[in-house]
Amino acid sequence: MPAKQPLRLHLSELIGALSHALDMTEGLPPGHSLRCCWLGMHIGIEAGMGISELQTLYYTLLLKDAGCSSNAARLFELYRCDDLIVKRDFKSVNSQSIMELGRFMIGHVGLGESLRERLKLMFDLTRQGDDIGEDLFRTRCERGADIALKLGFDEHVAHGVRCLDEHWNGQGKPAGIKTEAIPMQSRIALLAQVIEVFHAASGVEAALREVRARSGSWFDPALVSIVERLAVMPEWWAGLQHGGLMARVRDIEPQACAQLADEERLDAIAEAFAQIIDAKSPFTFGHSTRVAVFTDILAEAVGLDTTRRNWLRRGALLHDIGKLGVSNAVLDKPGKLTEKEWVVMRMHPVHTESILSKLPMFADLAEMSAAHHERLDGQGYPKGLRDQDICLETRLITLADIFDALTAQRPYREAMPIEQALSIMSLECGSAIDGDLFRHVQTFKAD
Repeated sequence: MPAKQPLRLHLSELIGALSHALDMTEGLPPGHSLRCCWLGMHIGIEAGMGISELQTLYYTLLLKDAGCSSNAARLFELYRCDDLIVKRDFKSVNSQSIMELGRFMIGHVGLGESLRERLKLMFDLTRQGDDIGEDLFRTRCERGADIALKLGFDEHVAHGVRCLDEHWNGQGKPAGIKTEAIPMQSRIALLAQVIEVFHAASGVEAALREVRARSGSWFDPALVSIVERLAVMPEWWAGLQHGGLMARVRDIEPQACAQLADEERLDAIAEAFAQIIDAKSPFTFGHSTRVAVFTDILAEAVGLDTTRRNWLRRGALLHDIGKLGVSNAVLDKPGKLTEKEWVVMRMHPVHTESILSKLPMFADLAEMSAAHHERLDGQGYPKGLRDQDICLETRLITLADIFDALTAQRPYREAMPIEQALSIMSLECGSAIDGDLFRHVQTFKAD
């Protein structure tokens, strides 16, 4: 249930916890963004950045992947394979090397398709070349900058996110700016990202080898020199260990600029992350926001007070955050899912609970939001909860979620008329959904 005491949650802890969702969307191990923040902040401190500049760097590092869900559907369309794997593996590719790009395409495009179809897909990608790359990066970068602004950060953080993929020699994306024209926070964020990816995969020497190889092309040579100095300090690498990572990242934020997330900021963050969630697939566009609206209408109808309604609305906005860890090959599949694909899909509530429970004060919210696919008869997922185990708030989200799922377009069918959706839902009363609460859903009728 919502806390009775005034909200006292550090903004850095909240964004740090939710950054796990961004890691998931990129197919990266949990804590990637936090580890990048640890690495990048030390580079910024060593570079002599001022307090306000370090604060900008801090949130640029945590939010560098805020736009990552916006190009997932397009990537799946182009590569015809798991977008999470494409995103993860592309992080290790030097995009200025034709040889590496060629190997990447051969290893990823159209896996599982016929040889003829794979060759066609590769030909189309090669023919469109830079145009596709610029479009994908521009979508991601501009969307990420927009999300940063919606989260309440200033244009400096937004611009840092926008320029993440620009390279020192001007051959980056999407604008092709170079050297000092690239914001310092962006230069450091990209450098930290490459260090983290190669360190996680192959260790210290592999990370340093890659940084040295890209000095002067991808990276500012002066920053690479700083990395060389930091690299001899065991504590810099030790800080990447999982245990206590979130606390270390919280403590490295410039304390003079540390902020508490008040109720208004928390609402803005929930709304912004709902947009990140819904950008994952064209078939979920606006879903989280609509579910939150429907849930709030139901909550008012059953007499929940304002505090509980606000708390519930945040849970409804974030109920599908775990879908960021599901491939678009599953989310956007036009046909029936295989059993293996259903296993993947049924994991999304587990991911939701894992992400939201990173903050102890959100434990109840995490459990309530993650249970939206449970059924009164115990045949739901992921835990098989039964009637007595499913709280009122979850029942309300479940009703809103089912109603929106039926009345919105899906990859396997067109949107359903409201009367037909209500008729189908009525058959599930007492088994999947709460019959007493369903009467309030029946007010959702077309004008």
